[in-house]
Amino acid sequence: MLVVVLLGIVLLREPRFAHVEDGFLRWLLEHSPGGSGPPVPLIVVDITRNALMDPGSTPDAAGSPPAKSSSAGAASPLEFALFLQSVLDFQPSVIAFENILKWRERDKDQEQIFLDQAMRVPKLLLAAELGPTADLDAPWGDIRGFSQVTGRRGDLAAFGGIARQPNDDLRLISTQGFINLPEEISSGIRVPLLFLYRGEVIPSFTLQAIMLWLRVTPAEVKVEVGSHIELPQNRRIPVNRDGTLLVDPNASSRARRFTLNELLLAAQQRDAGGAAAQRFSDLRDNLVLARMPDNPLSPPDLFAATIASIQANRYLQRISPIFDCVVLLLVSGLVGAASKVERVDLVLCGTAISAAYCLIALGLLTRSNIWLPGVLPLGAIWFSIVAVLFFAKKEEAARDATIALPPPAV
Repeated sequence: MLVVVLLGIVLLREPRFAHVEDGFLRWLLEHSPGGSGPPVPLIVVDITRNALMDPGSTPDAAGSPPAKSSSAGAASPLEFALFLQSVLDFQPSVIAFENILKWRERDKDQEQIFLDQAMRVPKLLLAAELGPTADLDAPWGDIRGFSQVTGRRGDLAAFGGIARQPNDDLRLISTQGFINLPEEISSGIRVPLLFLYRGEVIPSFTLQAIMLWLRVTPAEVKVEVGSHIELPQNRRIPVNRDGTLLVDPNASSRARRFTLNELLLAAQQRDAGGAAAQRFSDLRDNLVLARMPDNPLSPPDLFAATIASIQANRYLQRISPIFDCVVLLLVSGLVGAASKVERVDLVLCGTAISAAYCLIALGLLTRSNIWLPGVLPLGAIWFSIVAVLFFAKKEEAARDATIALPPPAV
């Protein structure tokens, strides 16, 4: 009993143990019907490899697209200009590019065409990437940090320079958002919202997109590292000590997804009132996220889920740590009674309790977005079962080895 309690307390006080629990949470999210609820004002446009194929064209026998299409990894400024020209007809409030726009040398002559269309965008967000360079003489760039920040900043991912970014002309007419996903803090369910840049706390790509969509400036944002990010309009985003947000990847299903072909068709039918145009009729004041999934340099498809979670104001919340303490005390209190149960029955009871616990955790996550820890409670149950079986086996072995002494001779 004492070993179970002490081991559980040590794990609860270990910050890195929270990342171990992410495995159980990831399993819950994979088996839960997440993403339910009304749609959010987010439009995701996938500029895929065959984005500019003719509707009647088909790949050749080898499976490659026609010569007219171009790979998304080598998309030209002309193709992006066509995308902007089409989407601007529906008057979105923010257009964000998830990929860093760097053109090939042979496409430099087309860059002005894209620039002319980009200047028409009300609020344009372009991706950039921070780097570890700590050269104090290097230019800072136009990066505005938060002025109202409290809490410890040491656990935030720190950077000292900019590794990749669009060219100067694009930076003058846009806002930069940083798409870094450091391996030490980010994962398939953890997305960073805050970075530390030369001592200043700055927003990531997803948080910057939300700020533009809400028309919020950094001066209006209050950050308490390890607790929350407070925005106007009574919006509060929970944030961990490392600046990350727990995200349900299924939340991206609440956004509407279209291909570039569908967008181009809707733009052509807009004046005629076609069926394709009706699907984009309520795009006004939405946030449009353009991504290129075929590009090997594209970030994982987590930004849409993060933006959708913030727009819907639905976040994953862990149950209070008091629950862990109650489970530890309950399991340790039942160790004595478990020693009196047969081995087979004890294993069957442990299996049934584990299955019931997982079902309860799935139901609670689906209904209330509250997730229960799995490693500590289930680990405590099975650790106790193994300990009871081990000591029971030792006691039986000791009894079998006892040799009865003969009575003394008279």
